[in-house]
Formats: sequence, structure tokens, C-alpha cells
Amino acid sequence: MGVGVSAHRLAGSVAREGCVGTISSVDLRRHHPDLMLATGRSRDKLAIERANLVALDREIRLARELAGGNGMIAVNIMRAVTQYAAYARQACLSGADALVVGAGLALDLPELAEDWPNVALVPIVSEARAATLIVRRWLRRGRAPDAIVIEQPRFAGGHLGAARLDEVADARFEFERVLPEIRRALHALGLDADRLPLIAAGGINSPQRAAQAFAAGADGVQVGTPFAVCTEGDAHVNFKRVLAAAKREDIVVFMSVAGLPARAVRTPWLARYLEKEAVLQNRAKPKRECTLGWDCLAQCGLRDGLPRAGQFCIDHHLAAALRGDVERGLFFRGSEPVPFGGEIRPVRDLIAYLQGLH
Repeated sequence: MGVGVSAHRLAGSVAREGCVGTISSVDLRRHHPDLMLATGRSRDKLAIERANLVALDREIRLARELAGGNGMIAVNIMRAVTQYAAYARQACLSGADALVVGAGLALDLPELAEDWPNVALVPIVSEARAATLIVRRWLRRGRAPDAIVIEQPRFAGGHLGAARLDEVADARFEFERVLPEIRRALHALGLDADRLPLIAAGGINSPQRAAQAFAAGADGVQVGTPFAVCTEGDAHVNFKRVLAAAKREDIVVFMSVAGLPARAVRTPWLARYLEKEAVLQNRAKPKRECTLGWDCLAQCGLRDGLPRAGQFCIDHHLAAALRGDVERGLFFRGSEPVPFGGEIRPVRDLIAYLQGLH
């Protein structure tokens, strides 16, 4: 839920109810008028990066204050962003309880967090092979994951854990298959596999779906889109309405600028982009200057001229979505209906519903 969709208000509210509230680390300066005044039109890469670290620190502290000592505050960091290492260290310095890292293999996370042994380290994977690679590398550094998130590409929103579009619905990603495979892999690596929590992510929109994940072997569930449309969500109300109103036929999987499949709402901008995507990819030229002067991604299809990746500025369009700009925004979303339809309800109601208490 990048570029401000899940910031201190949502994360703190979720933690206040005894759960793990997650702040998305990317470009949080957009929630702070003073930082945007200083950097909104700037092409000073270092100034923008410093502003985002200041914003991350503010958001973590505000979330902890809102949580009132309950639950946990996690920070989600994409391995694919250029500020990955800086975000990880800042999150630890600012008092995050956990780092959750996806969009790439977080092989070096133990080194980045070695001065903060009490911060939980949680990689995101979609299959056992990636989990094995990460855990084996971490164990050489004397650290095991504190939990592992297993994300199902068939249902999840945003960047997906499949390499190609035609792999998104592959049966090898099913929870019933992946969760036991990861348990066996952890055991083979010498870990007590039953004591390392596995967290199922993707498509968890009802108590029935949560129960299915638990039956498949999960110890917890991660929920994205349903929380994004809650009252306390940090995005504009138009953002919540777009996500809540989207029907299955309005949701599309396409190749994002990071070179990964992604799932989003087919907004006017995305529809126009997809119509000309093949032409833009054929015209891709290497190494143009970043349109923001920031280089948010370590690998960008538009900036680096990668013909199989997306040819647009992802930060620009995600920021438009945050503002509620339906015409220009990129609205990442999971594939399943949200629990309360078009009704925007508080975090507390959603948590109670997913626990089967409503």
C-alpha cells in the first residue's frame, strides 16, 4: 500500500486493536506539507531522500502514539527501492517493532538491522524456493526470520510474486501447497518450523477466507485492500471509493515499471496506458533521466529503457491515487471484493468481522 496509503493513522489504529499495523515506507513526505513545500518541485535527489527519512520517522512515532502501547508497528519496505537500506535503518532508529520486506529477496536484512536485535525481521515470499534462499543466507549471519509472509499472486494487490504475467495463477502458489513446503524447508534447515509463524497474504476478505488460510497451515493473515478502504485509511476518500467500487472486470494484471506483474483498478489513465503499452515498450530507450529527479526504484522500466517492463512513472501515478485523482491515479488493489461493499467502516469493525465476531 505504497506512497502513503498506509501511514500512521491506519497503522496506529490497527495496532491499537491489538494487531500489527503496517506503515508503507515509500515517499511518505507527501503526508507532510512542510516537506512537500521544500521538495515538491525539487530535483535534488538527496533532499528528497532526506525528506522521506524525516517523514518515516514522524509517521512511526505518530503511529506508536496512536496505538497507545497496544499491538505492533511494522514498516513495509520494498527491496526494489533505492532507499531500501536507508529506510530499514531509519525504521529501526525510529522505534518500529518489525521490518517487513518484499518486492525482491531481502538477503542482507540481518546486516542492516544487526544493531537492533529486538526488531522483528519478516520477509515476504510467494513460494518455498525464495523462502529457502533467504533463510539459508540469514542463518549464515546468525539470524532466523521472526515470521514469513506468504503472498498469493492470484489474489494480492500491487506488485506480485510471480516473474511473468502468465504465472500469476500458477497452482504452485496455492497456500495448501506452499505453506507445507515452507514448513518442510525450514525443518530441513534445522529450525523448529512449528514455532516460526507463517502469515498468509492475498485474498483475505472474510472470516471464511481467514479460516481457509489457517486450515492450510497459516499462523496469521495479512490484510491489505480491506484495510485501505477503512475510515482511518490515510488516502483520500476518493481512493477508498475507487477500491471499494471496483468489480472483477475493472481489475487488471499488467507489467509494472519494476518488471513485476501488478494488479490494479482499470482507471481511465491505466486503460489508456494499456492501449498503447506495446508501442511504448517497443520505443523504450535506455538511461533517460528520472522524470522526478529522484530515482525511487533501483530498476525502472521507463528510466532504464526496459522493454518488457512498464513505461510510466509509478510514483507520479501512485501519488495521484493518494490524492484521490481518479483520472490519473494508479490504484493498486487485490482481486477480491471488500467486506462491506461501498460502505467505509472503521478498522475495529473490519477486525471484528474477520475474526467472525460480527
